[in-house]
Amino acid sequence: MAGNILNIGKSGLFAAQAGMATTGNNITNASVAGYSRQLVVQASATTQNIGVGFIGSGTQISDIKRYSDNFLNTQVRTATSSKSALDSYYAQIKQVDNLLSDPTSGLSPALQDFFKGVQDLASNPSSSASRQAVMSSADALAARFQGLNGRLQEIRDGVNTQIESNVTLINSYASQIAELNEKITAAGTGQGMPNDLLDARDQLVLELNTKIKATVVQGDNNSITVSIGNGQPLVVGKKAFQLATLSSPTDPGRTQVGYVTGTKVTVLADSALAGGELGGLIEFRTQSLDRAQNSLGRVAVSIAATFNDQHKLGQDLNGSMGVDFFKEGAPVVAPSRDNALSSTAVVTATISDVSKLTTSDYKINFNGTNYTVTRQSDNQQTIINPYPQTVPQTIDGVDFAINGVSTTNDNFLVRPTINGAGQFGVALNDRSKIAAASPIVTATPITNKGSAKLSEGSVDAAYLAPGNALAAPVTLTYTSPGGLSGFPAGQAVTVTNNGASTVYPAGTTPIPFTAGATYNFGGVNLSFTGAPATTDTFTVGPNTNGVGDNRNARLLGLLQTTNTMDGGKATYQSSYAEMVSFVGNKTREVQVNGAAGGKLLDQARSAQQSVSGVNLDEEASNLLRYQQAYQAAGKVMQVASTLFDTLLTLGGR
Repeated sequence: MAGNILNIGKSGLFAAQAGMATTGNNITNASVAGYSRQLVVQASATTQNIGVGFIGSGTQISDIKRYSDNFLNTQVRTATSSKSALDSYYAQIKQVDNLLSDPTSGLSPALQDFFKGVQDLASNPSSSASRQAVMSSADALAARFQGLNGRLQEIRDGVNTQIESNVTLINSYASQIAELNEKITAAGTGQGMPNDLLDARDQLVLELNTKIKATVVQGDNNSITVSIGNGQPLVVGKKAFQLATLSSPTDPGRTQVGYVTGTKVTVLADSALAGGELGGLIEFRTQSLDRAQNSLGRVAVSIAATFNDQHKLGQDLNGSMGVDFFKEGAPVVAPSRDNALSSTAVVTATISDVSKLTTSDYKINFNGTNYTVTRQSDNQQTIINPYPQTVPQTIDGVDFAINGVSTTNDNFLVRPTINGAGQFGVALNDRSKIAAASPIVTATPITNKGSAKLSEGSVDAAYLAPGNALAAPVTLTYTSPGGLSGFPAGQAVTVTNNGASTVYPAGTTPIPFTAGATYNFGGVNLSFTGAPATTDTFTVGPNTNGVGDNRNARLLGLLQTTNTMDGGKATYQSSYAEMVSFVGNKTREVQVNGAAGGKLLDQARSAQQSVSGVNLDEEASNLLRYQQAYQAAGKVMQVASTLFDTLLTLGGR
């Protein structure tokens, strides 16, 4: 009996010792990331039948329990992935917001300074100082566009670098998780679980979710399967799969993420890489950076095109017609490197109407029969019809022309405005070639008897066509009741009154007179006020002495406040302001969502730690309890020893 009591005390002693060791381990690992508290689980040892009943034989340790809840762990991982994505997005878009909204280094001050110079030129068109001021402010505007675009490109390059580093870390985490799967499977075949290995694996999965959203499914033999994206497995048992980075088939400057299967790398769609720092970077690039850079380019292209168009309708100090003032950025057309070698298809894109430009890129695909143009911003599709083409097809102000022999699955990327800001520059290098004057001049003789007055006149793009420019004065004569005669014999005359236009074929004479109506012939636009008398004459001819003429400079200055963008609904300034507003609102949205995500993560962690976390007060209490149990078990052994000594004494007698 004494021996049995001794064994009972010894088992209690061992159990208390294990409890103190486990509690001490909890205390010393309380600050270790991912550590889950452990507890000794005891069970009664086998009882013995002594005839009159069963008597206990002590205690035994049945398990070292690890407190971890898979549901709460999943919530923490999900919240961590979301918060990391928002933080990554915010860190990037904040740079763009600071860049575009800066009141001194943004585009607005340079744009205002340039048009101020144009308006000063209109006040003094013959002044060399005014002309030089226009040239200098134009150079400053070009430098500002190029500087902003260069900074956005630096941010884009930084995103590429961070994508590569994140993919490297993801692959490292996958390999480590697979190794732990193998160790846990091997260690868990006997009694008990390798709690420290389980903690290490859970922590790695959590850290993986800071880089990309990962889904965990419990597998056999205590292993886990980790998948990402649209279900692509990253870890299956002891097998780790890998991601890779590669340049886009249609944009070498754009880093994409691919999934490695054997020797093949399959590009993953941006939408499949949600969550984590990697997802935040890709979402920022797709939703904000592309739009911001395209928007800046669209403003630059619009300024260059509309200013050039008006400048070419003017006359410079030498009496010559104006030339391009700005350099215009051309659309980028990139064939996919995956196109068949047998394909000879060539796509060209030309901007024909800047007022209809969007901030989107376009994907062109050939299905074997037709070409489809997909606007990337909203996936709106337009079929090229007819194909083969007879003339280019215009979509959103861009003329798409396709030539050559196409092969099924040929695809191209068209970026109409991505280089607009980077390629914006000043084409003019001689201030005397600034076309401030109008190429025509009109006159109403004071000898006329009627009250009719001829407008100062203007020209449109048709005036630049061969044979339309006035080489000599044209005299228009009014006869009653017929109308006006003397228009050039080879040119049709269009009369527009209250929005209604009437075209009179070349050679028609006379042309009915209507006060307030606009008369157009060969690109020349005239209008009359008042009432003419019979034989009254009016002249329009080339501007042979236009040094002090400012009419085209005035029209150039008016472009600042003219709705030339967004289908005639926005000015340069308001279009840029819309871009700044979009970036600012998006920055604030991401910041607010990030703060909310932080709160959700704190709540998820708190719920998880209520189960898995180490409470030092509780552990101190447990330590005291196990100490007392140890002392009590020792006392039991002492009693057993005393009983045994007593038995020996009785035997000696």
